Amino acid sequence: MGEIEKLCSVSQFSSRRGQETLHPMVNVLDQSKSVPIAANRCLSEIYVVFLKDFRCEDFQYGRNKYDHEGETLLFIAPGQVFGFDLPAEIQIQPKGWALVFHPDLIKGTSLGQKMKDYRFFAYDVTEALHISERERQIVLECFHKIQEELERGIDKHSKMLIVSNIELFLNYCIRFYDRQFITRENLNKDILTRFEHLLKAYFDSDLPQSLGLPTVAYCAEKLNLSANYFGDLVKKETGTSALEYIQASIIDLAKEKIFDHRQSISEIAYAMGYKYPQHFTRLFKQRVGMSPLEYRRGN
Repeated sequence: MGEIEKLCSVSQFSSRRGQETLHPMVNVLDQSKSVPIAANRCLSEIYVVFLKDFRCEDFQYGRNKYDHEGETLLFIAPGQVFGFDLPAEIQIQPKGWALVFHPDLIKGTSLGQKMKDYRFFAYDVTEALHISERERQIVLECFHKIQEELERGIDKHSKMLIVSNIELFLNYCIRFYDRQFITRENLNKDILTRFEHLLKAYFDSDLPQSLGLPTVAYCAEKLNLSANYFGDLVKKETGTSALEYIQASIIDLAKEKIFDHRQSISEIAYAMGYKYPQHFTRLFKQRVGMSPLEYRRGN
């Protein structure tokens, strides 16, 4: 694996592809006009959105390889690593489109305040956004609007209009991801089934004593998903957050254990992974409406 290059600016991204930078903070690139680039990996300090097509079989995002079928969007945020884990002498011909913008472009704007809501920037590579041909046309319409503003030259209206069009594009992507959750319903339900089995196996093992309670991040990792995508999936399918789902499973299991009078409530709490039994009692009372001891006595 070669050295990781730091991608610091929009102009750096554009110039490496032999394209002009019309604005220091943002650019839209038709990758068919780009020159071949070295097959290296980059640590990004800017936002990058790729509309495929590029050589996906060798493209890496973080530690994973990116693969897909059909039209897709891939979102990269500052602090993330992407690129090609190939010998540096290999040249890659970029394809598709790319939107790049610096975080400073959106500081002090409504988009800057909302960026944390666009959770797909934190998704794992295998969770890229798969889009239809009509959705692709909408994406390109947004890109072309930004491109038109860049080609007009910078004036006092440029930043507002450019940022507004980026925000419009990202809002469309929220809609597209919602659609993807629906169209991949069978796959999502399979993940929920695996999630249930994972929780059961966890509590049937000695892991609670060594690791404590299962976290959303732990479950997502075991299911080969990012925590954000996993959380969104569970919310869409069940109406509750992944943490609430885990807590509900804990309460269901606890109700069974409470009937075993050979164990104290504290022993049950410790066995399930709680460091402090009072935390277990608090959650149980919130969920059931009575303390574990009251539940035992009442049943």
